[in-house]
Amino acid sequence: MKMECAVVADNVAAPLPGRCAYFVERKKRYCKMVVGGGKAYCGEHANADAGSDRKRISCPLDDKHTVYEDSLAKHLKKCNSKEKPKPLYYVKDINAGPDWDKNAVSDKVSLADYSREDMEQLLQKLKLAVKGLSLPHRESICTHPALHDALNDPKNGDFACKHLKQQASIVGNMASLDLLGSRRCVVEFGAGRGKLSHWIRTALQEAQDVHFLLVERSTTRFKVDGKNKGRDCTFERMQVDIQHLDLSKVPLLQEKRLPVVGVGKHLCGSATDLALRCLLERSSWSEDKDEEDSKDDVDDELPLRKRERGEGQAVADGGVIGVQGSPWQPLVIGVSIALCCHHRCDWRHYVGQSFFREQGLGAAEFQAFQRMSSWATCGMSRASHLHQGAAESRANHSHQGVTESSGGTERPHAPEEEEQEGESVPDSLNSMSVQERELIGRLCKRLIDEGRVCYLRGRGLEAELSCYTRTDISMENVLLTAVTRSGHTGATHAP
Repeated sequence: MKMECAVVADNVAAPLPGRCAYFVERKKRYCKMVVGGGKAYCGEHANADAGSDRKRISCPLDDKHTVYEDSLAKHLKKCNSKEKPKPLYYVKDINAGPDWDKNAVSDKVSLADYSREDMEQLLQKLKLAVKGLSLPHRESICTHPALHDALNDPKNGDFACKHLKQQASIVGNMASLDLLGSRRCVVEFGAGRGKLSHWIRTALQEAQDVHFLLVERSTTRFKVDGKNKGRDCTFERMQVDIQHLDLSKVPLLQEKRLPVVGVGKHLCGSATDLALRCLLERSSWSEDKDEEDSKDDVDDELPLRKRERGEGQAVADGGVIGVQGSPWQPLVIGVSIALCCHHRCDWRHYVGQSFFREQGLGAAEFQAFQRMSSWATCGMSRASHLHQGAAESRANHSHQGVTESSGGTERPHAPEEEEQEGESVPDSLNSMSVQERELIGRLCKRLIDEGRVCYLRGRGLEAELSCYTRTDISMENVLLTAVTRSGHTGATHAP
């Protein structure tokens, strides 16, 4: 679009000095990109310059940006969208779970399409499956001295304090479970900026030989990694999807051979299941029984004198970890993960499939419960209250021409980042109150989480669910913790 034909909506008659002369119709203003010397347009809008003899085309790797056609070959060598070489610890779908029944649910059925009879049967199955499970969870709201100053810093607003209180409780719960100590590696899944690892490191100032692996699939700004690097501490960030992460191939773990503690704050949906598989599917404790069976098989094949000497076993760090030739696997001594967004779980990744089958449930029921779980935190009560308040406001101020979007009602509390839009409620449940639907959502979350607890217990860990913070701090306030059973230890506590 030519400059003289543009209708300026922000009262700027011309582009700013040294800025692009292209008028962006969608934004009703001129482009703010800086231009090169003697040019009127930036690189992205160079095609608008009729006097230019160079043509710009969309990048074949990412059509969100353009490149000069005669410089395409050079650009492709350094484009940020170019696929990067896979790291050593990348193994495609290693934690994805079995895919033999991936077609168990061929078409996803919306809850709104359920008939009244089908919905009643589904709710009956839910109530039968959760019978005997404790709800609400045991309250375990903790704090830790490491966060005392930050919690009392007036510079931190309400939003920052909410996250600090959650992090303090997670660290405090880890301390009560003796998960804060020397000689270990903390793996934070869904690390983001790395604040949880930062506070764990702060709480471990006196500990020795503690290292951190921060797993995050996307690039992150304002990371705090640099504040925590020291002579006896490694803060290593791994940009990889948890689904493809093989911990046994991480160089730091291969070199140090330290026991592992897995942590995460609001690990969303199936990411929790992927993390548990990453930690325990091939860990030393989970392979105990397999090792005994394989040991018996090897003993039958070894000569008598070799069996008497115990040959054929691979030993590392003073313990038997498997038969000869078996790859080293990390030893997981604890888990502390704040759960989140059950409605984004996936049957294939879910670690509690065996638990569901024991209850007579399968993929179809899981899909329905997974969607209904959003009713616990989707804010239906707040939305209903807001709708009612807006209606009253319009009635009270209709003579003033006040609309819903600009009405006199007070702006509602901004939702937490972990609160999600809920699955539509089927017509068959319209007679239910908001509180009843929220209870159904909590029961669905409870059932899904119980499958995770059973998975951990089946791999030699003592697992528990608890409420680690108040609901006014976070609607997603359940913490999944697990520690090794008595006699299973692989680390020392901080002095």
